[in-house]
Amino acid sequence: MSGELIPSALPGCPVGCRTKIRRRGFYRRKCDGACVQRFLCLNCGTSFSLATGSLFFGQKKRHLSRVIFKLLVGGFSQRRIALDLQINRKTVVRKFIWMGHLAQELVRLTNAQNSKVGIVEFDDMETSVHSKLKPVSITLAVEHRTRRILGFRVADMPAKGKLAKLSRKKYGPRKDERPLARRALFEELKPLLAPDAVIKSDQNPHYGPDVSFHFPGHAHQTFKGRRGCVVGQGELKRGGFDPLFSLNHTCAMLRANINRLFRRTWCTTKRSDRLALHIALYALNHNLVLI
Repeated sequence: MSGELIPSALPGCPVGCRTKIRRRGFYRRKCDGACVQRFLCLNCGTSFSLATGSLFFGQKKRHLSRVIFKLLVGGFSQRRIALDLQINRKTVVRKFIWMGHLAQELVRLTNAQNSKVGIVEFDDMETSVHSKLKPVSITLAVEHRTRRILGFRVADMPAKGKLAKLSRKKYGPRKDERPLARRALFEELKPLLAPDAVIKSDQNPHYGPDVSFHFPGHAHQTFKGRRGCVVGQGELKRGGFDPLFSLNHTCAMLRANINRLFRRTWCTTKRSDRLALHIALYALNHNLVLI
């Protein structure tokens, strides 16, 4: 068996040689004890295995990936996960970053495979990075009724209200990246919408021009914003019919399942890109499990 010649298509030399390969024993993976077949390219002499080039290539402690994923989308912080599982916090961080990038691609792929969307609801929700003086905006788009998350973008924004002056004094002027993020999200949504899709949002004056430019011919319905049912919690609205219920309910679920988005928490986000990875993890779990 070790000397049997195999067509290059199974599995194929990672260098790209179009020749035959030969089985070259196997090795036992330390993390789970699985036997992985190794191969040798007869042209360039490259040695590789069935695991080479896979999504999980180079991953250690694979049995922890599923557990860490469930805890991250269930309201646990990274430090608490490391404490409960009795592992190093760096292990949790590495798993989080790897799974976050993978989740971003999986969310895009699964959304592209679903049927075209007839009604879309979108709006911005706000949080902060490191301090309330550094607010960020999360532009979120969901499908009406199903509450499937179609896409999102995280963007820096200047502080507002009483914190604006203090923010400029301590950290300098902050660039408003919300328009660029919103337009990037709209470009991502274009292939997901049906030709007669309806777009819903609140009456933010900045939404109308962007929707008209990116979605010409689509109906844009706007609704007056309402106060939240709890003081300081703007997602879930007071009693009565909420025309943007699917969006507001999804935003409330993000607040309830991502530790760094809790209303009162000392688990603050340190970097905007890590916040985007965490939302991608939740979006994947939200689309494939929760709804």
